[in-house]
Amino acid sequence: MNIFLNKKILIYGLGKSGLSTFNFLKSKNNIFLYDDQKLKIKNTIIKKRIISYKNILKSKFDVIVLSPGIDINNCKLTKFLKKNYNKIYSDLDIFYSFYKNTCITITGTNGKSTTCKLLHDVLLDQKFDSKLVGNIGNPILSVKNVKKKTIFVVEASSYQLEYSKIFKSKYAVILNLSSDHIERHKTLNKYVKAKFKLLKNQSKGSLAFVKKDDLLINKELQLNKFKSKIIRVNTKKIVSLNKFIKNRYFSTETNKENLLFVLEISRKLNLKKKLLIKTIKKFNGLKYRQQIIFKRKYLTIINDSKSTSFSSSIGLLKANNNIYWLLGGIYKKGDEFNLSKKYFGNIKAFIYGKNKKFFNQNFKGKINYQNFDNLKDALKAILKIIKNEKFLDKTILFSPCAASFDSFKNFEDRGLYFNNLIKKYYNEK
Repeated sequence: MNIFLNKKILIYGLGKSGLSTFNFLKSKNNIFLYDDQKLKIKNTIIKKRIISYKNILKSKFDVIVLSPGIDINNCKLTKFLKKNYNKIYSDLDIFYSFYKNTCITITGTNGKSTTCKLLHDVLLDQKFDSKLVGNIGNPILSVKNVKKKTIFVVEASSYQLEYSKIFKSKYAVILNLSSDHIERHKTLNKYVKAKFKLLKNQSKGSLAFVKKDDLLINKELQLNKFKSKIIRVNTKKIVSLNKFIKNRYFSTETNKENLLFVLEISRKLNLKKKLLIKTIKKFNGLKYRQQIIFKRKYLTIINDSKSTSFSSSIGLLKANNNIYWLLGGIYKKGDEFNLSKKYFGNIKAFIYGKNKKFFNQNFKGKINYQNFDNLKDALKAILKIIKNEKFLDKTILFSPCAASFDSFKNFEDRGLYFNNLIKKYYNEK
């Protein structure tokens, strides 16, 4: 029996996910909407459905659908949500209740979006009806023209998985795990458990792909038994990839690991090898994710605005020469700078923003660093220095290792700002 039919439902959070959930369910249920922020909404249908805080406390709902961005421990309805926790579901749950399509759901600390996009491109080139959804920016309930053969490539965050109760995926992927989102999950163990919900909910006959040499993943696998078949992806095969993949995008360890997962999944799906390699060779990645935005003989500029932790930047720090590293923003609790000493002399850090102290403490005695009030001033300082390095290979790496909300709306806004700065300075020359 579908638990999302003919019910009184509260949708909490009116971003992309919440509004797509409303549009999907509105003809089937009695829907009420709420958001912590006072939103300027022009749509009269949505306006009529908004319920006040006081009326929520007086009401009884059959189902509460939470947007991933809502932190149950830090929102206006905290007490109400904890009291009604067994009624909380996610948009992934709603999707699963209405569709029985094949899903390939990818999670992990780093590389989710890139791996999802690459796999989606591979499937499209192999003539599959593939839909790319989830945390990558396309809510799963916003998809139209779903057919029986439609395959969903789903990027799932720990936030989405934490609230999901019934969602199942035939193929599940955990790329890697390291300390992340501790400010939300409170402990590393709770963060890991949220990710592993994806495997926990799988049925017998399903496949789960995990990184073979990942301490946190292996620890969780030892502690629990899962119904699905576990496939351990050996990411140490990286060296052999260079023989047949000629694409600079896969020069970093991180992107090579992402590629290995796609190759392993492709093998299980019996995809055509020649067509697969053709797709990989032309793959350019996603905006603001290890994106090369400027290239001259002695200078490469990389925009990696998506980086929100040290671990997401390590691959780029290992793969490039004479690095001028721009970083700063709202750091993640528990984040640590783990890079081998042999790379220290190759890096100069230019730290911007209010949280310089955190980065200074991580770099002290390891790499040279300078502090600046803002990103623009830090970039200016780099450009001044490299004027005297005309015939040396060098890389300007914008990989912030932090959230963007102190100065920008999101990582896209931050990435666009950096791109515009580069255009300004290099178009003037």
